[in-house]
Amino acid sequence: MAKGKYRIGLLAQKAQVSIRTVRYYESLGLISPTGRSEGGQRYYDDKDLLYLRRILELKSLDFSLEQIKMIVQMGADDLSGDKRRTELLHLYRNKLSQALDRKNNIEARIDEISWHIRQLESGIDFRQCPGEDCKTCPFKESCRFFSDCP
Repeated sequence: MAKGKYRIGLLAQKAQVSIRTVRYYESLGLISPTGRSEGGQRYYDDKDLLYLRRILELKSLDFSLEQIKMIVQMGADDLSGDKRRTELLHLYRNKLSQALDRKNNIEARIDEISWHIRQLESGIDFRQCPGEDCKTCPFKESCRFFSDCP
């Protein structure tokens, strides 16, 4: 085939996906072959490869196939791209918010685990916690059990 024209196997190889994935995306209406040979063989061009890579990029950012399909389908009625741009901005902002929430949760978990490591490495007898030594414990400000101390 000429440069820039790919059969399904080569398209899949260049996009680093399986042929089955390409066919699945076709069945969902996310991509479609540029044309067919006289023998009925599908073929794709560089634009299709770029489009497939964009779909994969959106998937890697946790966009669902339903969200991607919605964006793809908007293209038919959105010649200027303004609707898709607005929708993508909305979706990206939502993904960013979700990612920041996960980051904050992970940072809180890291702080909690680090606190326990520091406490255990300090040499304080953790078996006495909570107990009489709580009032002088250097970790009392962060300790969940300090209020339960005698």
